[in-house]
Amino acid sequence: MNEALPDVPEVRVVGLPQLTSGFDLVERLDLPMHLKVHGPLEPMGGEQLAQLSERINLKGRGGAGFPFHKKLRSVAEAAIRRGVRPVVVVNGSEDEPACRKDTVMINRAPHLILDGALLVAEALGARTLVVGVTRESTQRSMEAALSERGLTNRRGATIRARVQRNPVRMVTGAAASLVRSIDGGPAIPPGRKTSASQNGVGGAPTLLSNAETFAQLAIAARIGAERYGNTGLYDEPGTVMLTVSGAVARPMVIEAPTGVPLRYILQLAGAPPMPQGVLTGGYHGKWLDSATVNEAIVSRNSLDAVGGALGAGAILPISTATCPLGESLRVAQWLAEESAGQCGPCYLGLPAAARGMEDILNGGGPAALEALKQVANAVKRRGACSHPDGSAMFLESTIKAFTDDLAAHVLGNGCGRPVEGVLPLFEGGQQPTGIPGGQAEPEQGPSRQKIYVDWTLCRGHGLCADILPEVFQLGADGFPTVAQAGVPRYAEAKALRAVRRCPALALRLEEDTRGAAPRQNLPAVREGGGGGRRALGRGR
Repeated sequence: MNEALPDVPEVRVVGLPQLTSGFDLVERLDLPMHLKVHGPLEPMGGEQLAQLSERINLKGRGGAGFPFHKKLRSVAEAAIRRGVRPVVVVNGSEDEPACRKDTVMINRAPHLILDGALLVAEALGARTLVVGVTRESTQRSMEAALSERGLTNRRGATIRARVQRNPVRMVTGAAASLVRSIDGGPAIPPGRKTSASQNGVGGAPTLLSNAETFAQLAIAARIGAERYGNTGLYDEPGTVMLTVSGAVARPMVIEAPTGVPLRYILQLAGAPPMPQGVLTGGYHGKWLDSATVNEAIVSRNSLDAVGGALGAGAILPISTATCPLGESLRVAQWLAEESAGQCGPCYLGLPAAARGMEDILNGGGPAALEALKQVANAVKRRGACSHPDGSAMFLESTIKAFTDDLAAHVLGNGCGRPVEGVLPLFEGGQQPTGIPGGQAEPEQGPSRQKIYVDWTLCRGHGLCADILPEVFQLGADGFPTVAQAGVPRYAEAKALRAVRRCPALALRLEEDTRGAAPRQNLPAVREGGGGGRRALGRGR
């Protein structure tokens, strides 16, 4: 079984390094070494910076791929119109188990990220810079980098800079979640669609982009658009950072020029010569079947054209020895647990979709397949954030890519292959602690609780489905469709209420204490018992 990836896996480069320059010299580039490797960086005017971003076709490297120059101009225009100073936010919240590229950059080259962020802050006239992280290692590295530059959060500083540490969770990396946490709220989406460019941190226009994007901007500002364009494809110049894991000999982060064949990247990491499929873009991404892998090259447009996705830069092959639907079910269950628990399409739809995938594997037949398709389609474009959309895209892609295996499970007795667990999840099903002091927020992450139905007592009253719809649904006979299920952390209180209110006393909660000390506070039974603003100006 694939273990959880380390914060800083092996790093390789195809061709000449740009973002990873100096990695062969030291483990971490402090400020003096950073300047020796990359040299100084001169400030640029705002419009000059926007034109540079446009010429190199710089798009966000966090998954959405929004053009950076449009975001820059939007923030600048909003700041001028409202007469307020904007805010710059670096999103280093890399909370997907299969992604480590931003974590590697923050741990090993934090000053390259700060170069890009400070360049933008100077161009926009921003006086506040926040770096969002979720891991202890990235917090330490970025705080050390701010200290090396003499940047603090004290009043009166030319620019106030700080690190915002949030829990490790899939929804934490959403822009709205990060903005909300910086303002003192929980690190979950606010429940309504917002635009950080117009109304971000403290209500001010906020330029928020991920760590690699700022690092790419810093490289381009140093070498110019022409030299930057000499690497990679004409329409997508430069390099990309990829995290390659899954069925590989050596999980690693790779910096590669756009245009490199995907099969070469897989070969570099020791993937099977003929993988059964490759998940591109991470757990909000899309599968490529074995026949398509050889056609794909590493670029956003190329992967889109063959049905894949660059997304957050995660590449995960699986071998022919494992059941692809079973591997996808593990991910679907994890995605369901990652719900913020505040909108129906997410906290009801995603568990239902995971149950649908499980029904297919358990011989549910064509009816189970049709039910899964309906649920996946129903959750799209209806959530408070992009988590339901990305999860539905993953499930729909699974169905499309593995038609032979799907037919074997739907029409026959299954594919006969085991589930090896090659797609990395957090070790033991638990996520790393995400806030200082080692205490995770009580409502965050997957729970260790399981709820069980005692069929000798159950009389089909149906209260469990009313109280805990995330877990229980009633079948045609009026009885729950599952005998046992994991309880999402956010639903623990409702699970306890369902147990207490069951008229037949047919429900019980147990806590799985394997691999970790039990949390003593859980009500569960142990197992076995203004002025001077500058926005798109001329520079300094």
